[in-house]
Amino acid sequence: MKRSVHFQLCVLCLIFLFSCGKSGEISKEQAEKIGISWKLVSNFIEPDGSFEAKFTIKNGSNFALDGTNWKLFFNMSPRPIQSNKTPQPAVVEHINGDWYQMVAAKDFKLAAGDSVTITYTGTEGIIKETDAPMGLYFVFYDQDGKEKDIVQVADFTVEPFTTKEQILRGKRDLKVIPTPETRYKENLAFTTLGADQLLKIIPSPVKMSSLSGTFTLTGKTSVFYQEGLETEAKLLIEKLRAITGADLPIQKGLPQATSPDAPAIVLKTGTVHVNGTAKEAYKLGIDQKGVVITGSDAAGVFYGVQSLLQLVPTESYIKKADSVILGYVQVEDAPRFHFRSMHLDVGRNFQTKESIKRVLDLLASYKINHFLFYTSEDEGWRVEIDGLPELTEVGGQRQHTSGMNAPALHPSYGSGPKAYDKGKHGSGYYKKADFIEILKYANERHIKVIPEVNFPGHALAAIKAMEARYERLMKEGKEKEANEYRLIDPEDKSVYLSAQAYKNNVVCVGRESVYHFYEKVVDEFAKMYKEAGLTMDTFHTGGDEVADGVWTKSPMIDKLLKDHPELDGPKSLQTYFLRELLPRLEKRNLKVHGWEEVALTKTPAGAYLSNPEFVGRPVFPYIWNNVYDVDLGNRMANDGYQVILCNVTNFYFDMSYDNDPKEPGLYWAGFVDTRDMWTFSPFNMFKTTEETAMGKPMKEEFVGKQLLKPEARKNVYGVEAQLWSETIKGRDMMEYSILPKLLGFAESAWSERKWENVADDASRKKMIGEGWNLFANSIARNQLPKLKFLNGGYNYRLPLPGAVVENGMLKANVGLPGLTIRYTVDGSEPTASSPIYNVPVNVAGVIKLKSFDLAGSSSRTSVITTK
Repeated sequence: MKRSVHFQLCVLCLIFLFSCGKSGEISKEQAEKIGISWKLVSNFIEPDGSFEAKFTIKNGSNFALDGTNWKLFFNMSPRPIQSNKTPQPAVVEHINGDWYQMVAAKDFKLAAGDSVTITYTGTEGIIKETDAPMGLYFVFYDQDGKEKDIVQVADFTVEPFTTKEQILRGKRDLKVIPTPETRYKENLAFTTLGADQLLKIIPSPVKMSSLSGTFTLTGKTSVFYQEGLETEAKLLIEKLRAITGADLPIQKGLPQATSPDAPAIVLKTGTVHVNGTAKEAYKLGIDQKGVVITGSDAAGVFYGVQSLLQLVPTESYIKKADSVILGYVQVEDAPRFHFRSMHLDVGRNFQTKESIKRVLDLLASYKINHFLFYTSEDEGWRVEIDGLPELTEVGGQRQHTSGMNAPALHPSYGSGPKAYDKGKHGSGYYKKADFIEILKYANERHIKVIPEVNFPGHALAAIKAMEARYERLMKEGKEKEANEYRLIDPEDKSVYLSAQAYKNNVVCVGRESVYHFYEKVVDEFAKMYKEAGLTMDTFHTGGDEVADGVWTKSPMIDKLLKDHPELDGPKSLQTYFLRELLPRLEKRNLKVHGWEEVALTKTPAGAYLSNPEFVGRPVFPYIWNNVYDVDLGNRMANDGYQVILCNVTNFYFDMSYDNDPKEPGLYWAGFVDTRDMWTFSPFNMFKTTEETAMGKPMKEEFVGKQLLKPEARKNVYGVEAQLWSETIKGRDMMEYSILPKLLGFAESAWSERKWENVADDASRKKMIGEGWNLFANSIARNQLPKLKFLNGGYNYRLPLPGAVVENGMLKANVGLPGLTIRYTVDGSEPTASSPIYNVPVNVAGVIKLKSFDLAGSSSRTSVITTK
């Protein structure tokens, strides 16, 4: 008996040693057997505006978890965590940004095979699966509390959001719960138009006349181009090759009047004025002689080329043929704004150089001519800078750290504990050669890339990188060099929480080394532009969301305020920062772009006021906030600033299309779909800002607010759409968020619509409804199918069908008329060979529906169940 017990104990010891490894480490194989599920319980708890959620941990390993040998780390959409009202086996704690940890209670015990549930509450409702915890990993500790092993959670489940309490954000949420039935009701406003009624070019040209007759473009059609238009001609040849499979003959110079009257494509510049505009204007004519594009400049020719490519029938993109039939047409066109921009954040989640080039091609196709390349953020620094290698070596990657004060970036947005982990998007940067290649690629497509360094807030990646540099040089005994580019006051004890929940992301504006760093980086960017054959004349300084409480307990700032009694405390220091930085950038002949805060002052009560100090200087505020400060854009334009409208209610790609829990994206400012992008009146913004984030009509919010003065219209410099990347993981998600919203934005940026200035609400709404119906039909049938074949195909979103079953009859429709609806009645997923819905049909059971376009792309699935 004793031998048997002894033998059993030996076996157990061997099993333990085998599972933990020779060094006593916990094996990855066993740790990965610990399963975790997460469930949002409810957004309808007290106090209103709070949520309750729970983790369930099932210990499938062969070792026990106790109160000291583990912690669980993860990221989630940042929200303050509330104190537990009842004791829990473990607590969820906020560390920094969107980085959280679960810490076991001292008496915690979870034996192998057992499960435990940990409930917690927080502020702000959660309604999206993309809000759930992500990038989970365990850190295991030895008896001395030192980190031993890090293992990513392999078995993690997010339970579905199905109830009202999970889909709405509490009592104040007035939005409708999304169902096939609600979608069907919304879609009843649409009618399907005939092919001859559709828009042939987006954005819509100023004038367009379709004539009788057709021109056949073949592989033998010559392309002639005027000197200086070689790039435009070659890009046209490249696009036509993808359609016809042929390289059209190309020839410098214009066809001779005495030459044979062979049809040709002619690209040239000349005097073109459209709607009083002679910049980026063009005329496009197609007749029996071929195609003639005349631009006021090379950009105008390029935009004429884009319009020509859109005139190619959709069928020619889907079914390759040797020839393309083009209808006779005359087009006269020019943009209403010369600044039409898209912002892309690659700091929070990285995108490859190839993906950036795909975006630039999209922008060019829809005549967007600026690209705010957001390469520095709290979560990442993405461009190599000569002389400061730590910016990319440290700031360009994320991994598990010992804590928020380590000289490295901790995980964010599910990037996990390991830098450059496959399938994750937290690490990466562009080498100088990559950035220069992007500059050249954009310039060929008449897109100006605007570089950015966001200071004084949103600067954590730069701060961590320069702290790593400081520590390295101090170890080498080089104190002077160590402090040359340091960005913080090491004695700063200020307590604050940024909009993204960071506690340490603001530089010390009282250090000269901060400005020296900024100048260094700007100069290195300028060198890259020069190497690309360009001149950098614009720089974006960020400047947004500096939290309350910064600089309040900093000895360096205390000295600054003492030396400058004219400064009105810490709240005045963001203005001080720009005041100090601006002359340095002006000396470099730079226009200074920045978010609205760069040109605002803050009252003691926290209200923002337009700051007249920088009016007349090269400062261009980007106005994003029309939710909490509804007339800010109007006020700043009225005060003389050249403003760029970036309204969050209309122009944020990262706002989710709707409140379906499976629809990815953010929603702090509401939901933004293609119609919102299209329905924008830059000179009458109140007319096209319809509701708050919670679905409350905004009309009352505009009472007593400033309208844009007629004489201030000239101060609306342009418009920009934004894609912040908190929820954007990889190329497909990026393209899904951009398309088809980009088409609506392009229309607002380029084309002035008659309804924009109609004062009568009923008349304007009727015109908007008719205009949107035409636009929705056009993108469904003329635009999106072509995108399936450009650059190997883009990942665009198609809307889910709406559906109802009445008296046993299925009725279905879709938000982009002209898409095909296919359905199944056996519970299987609809495919391209499933039955087509045309008229109401008798059904029973589980009905699944998808929308399909001409190229075969499909939506997600709508499900409706009959009794």
